[in-house]
This record gives sequence, structure tokens and C-alpha cells, in this order.
Amino acid sequence: MRRVVVTGLGSVSPLGLDTRSFWQALVEGTSGVGPITAVPSERLKCRIAAEVRGFVPEAHLDPQSVQRLDRFSQFGLIAGREAVRDAGIGFDRALGLASAVILGSGIGGLNTLEEGYRRLYVEGSNRVYPLSVPKVMLNAPVSALAAEHGILGPCFAVSSACSSANHAIIQALGLIRSGQVEVAITGGAESCLTFGMIKAWEALRVLAADACRPFCRERSGIVLGEGAGVLVLESLEHARARGARIYAELAGGGLSSDAGDLTLPDPDGAARAIAAALRDAGINPEDIDYINAHGTGTRANDATETAALHRVFGDHARRLAISSTKSMHGHALGAAGGLEAVATVLALYRGIIPPTMNFGTPDPDCDLDYVPNQARQGSLRAALSNSFAFGGLNAVLVLRSFSD
Repeated sequence: MRRVVVTGLGSVSPLGLDTRSFWQALVEGTSGVGPITAVPSERLKCRIAAEVRGFVPEAHLDPQSVQRLDRFSQFGLIAGREAVRDAGIGFDRALGLASAVILGSGIGGLNTLEEGYRRLYVEGSNRVYPLSVPKVMLNAPVSALAAEHGILGPCFAVSSACSSANHAIIQALGLIRSGQVEVAITGGAESCLTFGMIKAWEALRVLAADACRPFCRERSGIVLGEGAGVLVLESLEHARARGARIYAELAGGGLSSDAGDLTLPDPDGAARAIAAALRDAGINPEDIDYINAHGTGTRANDATETAALHRVFGDHARRLAISSTKSMHGHALGAAGGLEAVATVLALYRGIIPPTMNFGTPDPDCDLDYVPNQARQGSLRAALSNSFAFGGLNAVLVLRSFSD
């Protein structure tokens, strides 16, 4: 199989509107969580979220794109644009034919959908915005990126709840490995902080009241977030031929299904995805130094993920450095894996492990090294980035420090 490398990174997140800001905040342990301002909060029990603050669409997009793209698509387009620029790549027709765009989103154009419903049901209007349908579509940011960069190869969206971005990245990995394309723009985008969606998450009783505290005894739930994380992947041959800077190698990916409860995670399903990813990458469990955990901060998820790591890694589990960056950027649902893949690539490239913030009292059910509250320096050989979704859909990436 052909080797696949990461040559470009882009992000829009609660920690900043570009990747430089995102990474700096992660290393410094800065929180992007704060009071909800996106919607009126008087009727909400949950008053905090990880919003992308200070985002002015008109500062990044032409008026037509602002009008025609939902907020999640705007995030995806801007993050993808940064990743392409970071990769230093241009797409002529020949390369456009040999390239792909694959993005994940769990929900799609929710802002447009709720605005349409508000007009119809609250205001009593008989009309909605004429382009509401293409604004809502999950593939809208895919099509926007394809049009902007002239990508003429496979372009599609993936939706698997909180694993959407990792599923998309693994699909892109397969296309490059197989020789169907040379380059792929991939990751995830989400904007889910609407009144109706926050109320829906409240009904599940899994939202934290004050902070996301993954893996510690005081954890009480997730903090909803939004944003986009996008990578440019290339075959190693193509990247070398154009003299590209290589951040890391995407060595493999593993997929599994719990085939069980829609919301309750299963350690067996998570463990099978991790083991499949290691097999696909052709590396041993002992070669992994760092894991960017799914780490949502719920009672069930964090204990389940810890149990899965014990099953796969055995004694080596206690030598792993594990962190949940969701403690800072929140849970961006379908975009979470994209943001976390960017963080994991940079951890390998910079030799710095982001911390798990807000970590208090250790939990006996979560008994590993979660890099509490302070970043850690160290040379890393290989890392995992875990995503375990509602519906029992699991997707794990293996990233490796690049060497010839």
C-alpha cells in the first residue's frame, strides 16, 4: 500500500480562528468554554458552551458565500482553505482530477433548519430562504471546497455522529492508498449551538454545568462545541515530488460497530476499533506513546474508553500519555475528530502533549495517565486519535512521526 502523509492543517475552533491560535491555546491549557451567547439562555438549564467567538463571516467570505452557506459550511470552507494554503498546494485540472474532498458532519445545516422553522411556525410565514435545501445539506462544505479549489475527483460527506470526521479521514486514507487519488482535503465541520439542539442535549442529561472534566471523579458531562478541523493528505510520492513539508504520516485507521445500545458505549466495540487501527498501521501496541482520547467527560464514556485501552494495551496502557482536548475546545460532535486529528498531528510534530484540563480527583475507574492540567514535552513515535459515537460507531486513527 502507498504511504499517506499529512501536509496541511486548518481549523476554526472555540480556541481561535486558525490553527496557530488553536495549538497555542491547547499547549497553554486555555479554555474555550464560556457563557452561551449564540442563543437566548433564559429557558436553558445549561448555560455554557464552547462557541467560536469573534467569527465574522464577512471577514473571510464573499457576500454570496455568506448568504448561501450555513455556519457549519462556513467553518468547513475556511478551515479547508487554511489547510490548502498551509500545504502550499495548487490544483490545476490534472491534479483536480486526482484529488478528493471528504468531510464529516453529524448534523449539517442546523442553523438554517431552525431559522426556517422559526419563520414557519413562530412568525407564521409561508416562505423560507429559497436556498434553504442546499444550505442544510451535509455535503454543502464539501461542494464549496471542491468549487473553490477545482477538485474534480471523489467528493462526498460522511455522517456517523461524533465519529464523522474520523470516518471521513479514513475514507480519504483508503482512496489515496488505493491510487484512486493523490490528494485529499478531509476532516469535519459542525455548528450545533442552536436553542433546539441545546434543549435536545439537555433532555439526554449528559451536559456539564460548569466545565468539561474528562476522566476525573468530578466529571459530570460534556460541553457542546462547534468548529471545523481539516487536513490535507497526500501520497508520500506526490508530497516528495513537490517538496512538501510533511507533518506526520497517517499510518492507519480502524472501524467497528458496537451493534448494541444507541447511547451507551461498549468497551468491546472501542477495543476492536483500536486493535483494527493498529493492525492496519502495521505497528505494535507498544509503539504508541500518546492517545488523543474521545474523552467526553461523561461517567460512562470515560470509564468505557479506559477499559478498552486496558484490553488492547495491557501493561503498556500505564505507560501511555492520554489527553482529552475536549476539556478545552468542547465536543464539536461531527467536527470533533477533525479538531483532534489536527491536535494529534501537531503533538507529534512539535513534541508536545496537550493536557487534560480541569482534572481534579482521580477516579478508580479511570486509572491511567491523563496528562492532567499541564502540557508535557516528549519525543513521540506514534499516536492514536479516538472517536466513539452514539449509535456505537467507532473510528480510530493511527498517526506516526514521519521518517523515510
